Amino acid sequence: MHINGACHCGKITYEAEVDLNAVSMCHCTDCQTLSGTAFRTVVSAKKEDLKVTGEPKVYIKTAESGNKRAQAFCPDCGTPLWATTPTDQQTFGLRVGAIKQRDQLVPKRQVWARSAQGWLSQLGSITRLEKQQ
Repeated sequence: MHINGACHCGKITYEAEVDLNAVSMCHCTDCQTLSGTAFRTVVSAKKEDLKVTGEPKVYIKTAESGNKRAQAFCPDCGTPLWATTPTDQQTFGLRVGAIKQRDQLVPKRQVWARSAQGWLSQLGSITRLEKQQ
């Protein structure tokens, strides 16, 4: 599927070809902290299928496993854009929230479920408003 995305302020834009079967949710505590919410949803894109306009800022984090990940985000508005390895960048985990077609990117798996927030299973019973009052 062809997708396009951008940071909130529009300084960084991108487009890519992605596999709809490569959409996942991560519940690890790093993703919770770096996204500012309960989980992060990503879709994989290969380097040759990703075209970027603009220059993101990169933060290198060390995961619980000891692996390092380069976290790219807009230096102006702070929108998280993707993660990849700090070296030999062949695959990018695009942040679904910055993709315009996000409603079509349905997760196929969840990882780090041991860190998932227990209240996620209760979302269907929580009051829902279509917009803020």
